[in-house]
Amino acid sequence: MKVRRATVLAVCLLLLPLSIQAGDWAQWRGPNRDGVSDETGLIKSWPKEGPPLVWTYTNAGIGYSGPAIVGDRLFLMGARDETEYVFALDLKSVPGSTVKEVWSAKIGPLFTWKGNSFNAGPSATPTVDGELLYALGGQGQLVCVETATGKERWRKNLPVDMAAEVNPIGGGPEKLGWGFTWSALVDEEHLICVPGGPQGTLAALDKKTGQILWRSKELTDQATYSSPIVIEVGGIRQYVQMTNEGVSGVAAQDGSLLWRYLKKPPYGDVVIPTPVFHDGYVYVSVGSGAGCDLIKLTPAGKKFKAEKVYSNKTMVNQQGGVILVGEHLYGYSEGKGWVCQEFKSGNMIWSQKRALGRGSLTCADGKLYCYGEDAGVMALVDASPSGWKERGRFEIPQHSEHRGSSGKIWTHPVISHGRLYVRDQDLLFCYDVTDHSGRAPKD
Repeated sequence: MKVRRATVLAVCLLLLPLSIQAGDWAQWRGPNRDGVSDETGLIKSWPKEGPPLVWTYTNAGIGYSGPAIVGDRLFLMGARDETEYVFALDLKSVPGSTVKEVWSAKIGPLFTWKGNSFNAGPSATPTVDGELLYALGGQGQLVCVETATGKERWRKNLPVDMAAEVNPIGGGPEKLGWGFTWSALVDEEHLICVPGGPQGTLAALDKKTGQILWRSKELTDQATYSSPIVIEVGGIRQYVQMTNEGVSGVAAQDGSLLWRYLKKPPYGDVVIPTPVFHDGYVYVSVGSGAGCDLIKLTPAGKKFKAEKVYSNKTMVNQQGGVILVGEHLYGYSEGKGWVCQEFKSGNMIWSQKRALGRGSLTCADGKLYCYGEDAGVMALVDASPSGWKERGRFEIPQHSEHRGSSGKIWTHPVISHGRLYVRDQDLLFCYDVTDHSGRAPKD
């Protein structure tokens, strides 16, 4: 009887909703969608060999999807054979053991086409909200599953159900391009997604049922590869989205257009990075020579005035992302290397061209974790306007066989609960970056 009760209790605990806590990384770019972790107590400098490798998972599949982490569960997407999956890993595994997969759920068919050699498989990051998880496949299959079991609650085929369209500029099939890559945003009871197309660029769904609540009928640009963010200006909650035409804000209440900042000429290639919001200003950067813009938002009746503060090419960021720490931005700029830029003025503070090469980054405990896309080298750098000050580096111990002809690593690094997670296609590495001085090692 005691054994049976213990089993029932264990099952009940497994099925409890996941609650977001400090240290979790439950969505794209972390707690606030800005690439900054709330972690503290991390190693300030690494030994020559880098931080300890806790485990390696070898069945992540093909794709650039990044991990979402809540408590002792890690959620990730990848393509295995001809199918894209979202799956859950158990992080309670002790160091040196094999991390275990708890469940996997089918998203849809593999995203690829004849001649594609860059981004087969899913590229979005799962979004976790309590008992539910939202995952977007490259073909536009949006699924909602239970975090405890992977059981499907609902799904939307975006091209079929919502006339969704991706801008194909830069390559790929018409209305599909390089696939659906943005990561869904949960805001209260809404799930914000970016189908793009004539019925509305943005859409709000009921997060529990998938019912369409509104479309941004005044904003009908095709989707890009950039994810939406939620901001509040003058007491008005709104969603900010980048398209090839520029940047726009729509009301959270009904999707009505609040403001537009039109780029002239429009962006001539892929639009990937996520906007950055701070102190009433929206900052954006795009690669392929486009550069960066800072936009000041000012309430104007029921709308907003979107005024250009500056537009320059100090930060020309392709896909590695830009992070704001204090009043300074950090990221990789085409032709300039790693750059520190002053947020309000747009001035370059420093650049480091030879340190690492192009890559992505995240920030935690005052340090930048810069992940080079070529060799898989991770560098620990001070997040400081005083210059590129490196505090250690290492190279991942092995490389995926499924990189494609581009040979690039485009998944952004993640910091959660004292661990650093880096991916190279079907390989996922977990490193212990906790400062254990004066404390027992973490299991």
